[in-house]
Amino acid sequence: MIVVTGAAGFIGSNLVRGLNRRGVTDILAIDDLSDGDKFHNLVDLQIADYMHKDTFRALVRSGDLPRPDAVLHQGACSDTTERDGHYMMDNNYRVTLEIFEYCQAREVPLLYASSAAVYGAGPRYIEAPECESPLNVYGYSKLLFDQVLRRRMASLSAPVVGLRYFNVYGPNEQHKERMASVAFHNMNQYVQDGSVRLFGGWDGYADGGQARDFIYIDDVVNVNLFFLDHPEKTGIYNCGTGRAQPFNDVAQTVVNTLRAHRGESVLSLDQLASEQLLRYIPFPDDLKGRYQSHTQADLSQLRAAGYEAPFYDVQTGVAAYVQHLLTQGKLR
Repeated sequence: MIVVTGAAGFIGSNLVRGLNRRGVTDILAIDDLSDGDKFHNLVDLQIADYMHKDTFRALVRSGDLPRPDAVLHQGACSDTTERDGHYMMDNNYRVTLEIFEYCQAREVPLLYASSAAVYGAGPRYIEAPECESPLNVYGYSKLLFDQVLRRRMASLSAPVVGLRYFNVYGPNEQHKERMASVAFHNMNQYVQDGSVRLFGGWDGYADGGQARDFIYIDDVVNVNLFFLDHPEKTGIYNCGTGRAQPFNDVAQTVVNTLRAHRGESVLSLDQLASEQLLRYIPFPDDLKGRYQSHTQADLSQLRAAGYEAPFYDVQTGVAAYVQHLLTQGKLR
């Protein structure tokens, strides 16, 4: 049995799908379906059982959870604007620590979701303490457990891999609402309003010029499955593409993919702006000093671990995402 926490969420449900593609269906899915609409992410997947996260946590604490073959821990509060530190530290840090102790006691491999938020404003995104300075309590909740793993690395009884996800986008993120990817919001804005909105220039960047390391969900799944296949590997690794691309690239790909679907011509960035298909809004004051204007994963450690597959760029990944939603009838 493989345990996937956050299984009805964005990354979790795609990991379940990735396991299903391998013929793996003996999966215990852990989540909180108080938001019942998240069931849509599981409805076409094969799992052995579902368990509420609080029931799972109690079994982990008591040691009564039947021993799984591996745990893929994706469950967390991913809202980077959440200010309730007590909730964030319990939900993200403490739960991860409890699962870690359970897995170590029973020699169970653990893969868990860390985050590029641990790096704060950068400018270096290398898995090293001197590069880590989170801008919010979400980033700190992730960093604190990474620090636990570092202290325990020499005495582990089973492999543990933390993956620092950069800006992930792709199918099954619709329930995240405002925390969904910029690609998701761009698509819905264009369909509903006929234009896409991006932040204007700030922090030395031109309009729409802030850049992130955007990684397609299929690549995230592939990295997780690589480490699941290589239990001899342990450590903390960046999970990004190693390529920073501006928000303009995402918006341009979204609009032009939808325009091509409608039989309309592809436009340059300047044309999109001049025709008001792309609009820039003032950079929000409440995000100044708390915003990552540029992220780019250093992949040296991931490549050294043996992961050799290429990654989607924005133009390819976002276009595939749009086409997926068009095929599902979720865009027009």
